[in-house]
Amino acid sequence: MDNIGVIISLILILGGLVTLLIRSLQAREVDRRIIFLFIFLAVAAPILFPMTFKEKATQVVKSVFDKIENLPEGSTVLLSFDFDPAMAPEVQPMANAISRHCFEKGHKIIFMSLWATGQALLSHSLSEFILPGFPEKENLVDYVSIGYKAGNEGVLNVIITDIQKMFPTDVNSVPLDSIPIFDNIESCKDLDFIMSIGGGKPGPKEWVLFVGDPGDVPVGVGVAAVVAPQMYPYYPGQIVGILGGVKGAAEYESELIRVHPRFAEMDTPGLRMMGPQTLAHVVIMAFIVIGNVVFFRGRRREKKE
Repeated sequence: MDNIGVIISLILILGGLVTLLIRSLQAREVDRRIIFLFIFLAVAAPILFPMTFKEKATQVVKSVFDKIENLPEGSTVLLSFDFDPAMAPEVQPMANAISRHCFEKGHKIIFMSLWATGQALLSHSLSEFILPGFPEKENLVDYVSIGYKAGNEGVLNVIITDIQKMFPTDVNSVPLDSIPIFDNIESCKDLDFIMSIGGGKPGPKEWVLFVGDPGDVPVGVGVAAVVAPQMYPYYPGQIVGILGGVKGAAEYESELIRVHPRFAEMDTPGLRMMGPQTLAHVVIMAFIVIGNVVFFRGRRREKKE
């Protein structure tokens, strides 16, 4: 079923429910079951019948994209997975898209995590989503995972001067001084770009305060939607750009497909999740509008009586 069929089906279903909704509103209250039913339909329909919406990257997202797009081939990018499974649905699509973009442009990636849970999520992303699209990429040559290290801000205070002091080996116990990627990388100051994906502590904010500013290293961040407002004071002076929530992931995926059309054939979870999210927001706004209309009409009727 195409998108037009889905929309027509939704209109017919919702049309029958509007009558029930209005009757409830006339009684000056809404049965919570009606609200649950509306939200269920708004979320379930785009999942059962995939519905995607066109996204245009906003400047705050496009700034990150353009930074990676314009780096010279062979640049070194550090990507930190600073999140847990609870946050993963929002931010893991960003990490996947950015990793693919770096590989497409021929950059070398250093993967790491400040969260213990980030290492497993990093391994999953690499094996299931990132590397299958780039079978030619070689471990230790084109990318390396140095894993998780406990210490929070303490880790950042060390790697800004000497990465090997905190990470003597990668996750497979290979010494960093024998890995080609680190031939010209001694500290974070030698990196061309840093991208922190997360939203908790330690995370994007700490990367800005303890590495980006002191080391004069360009930093971009990808965060959960509720954290994005906390990062805007740092933009555009201290951070290159911000990807906020599913919307930010969808915008980045859309821009990646626009510039590199081959990515249209790859999985784009950010764009897929925008269907349920958009329709759910429409339903919520409809409830607000209808509720206010009925409230003011009722109050006017009371004054006349």
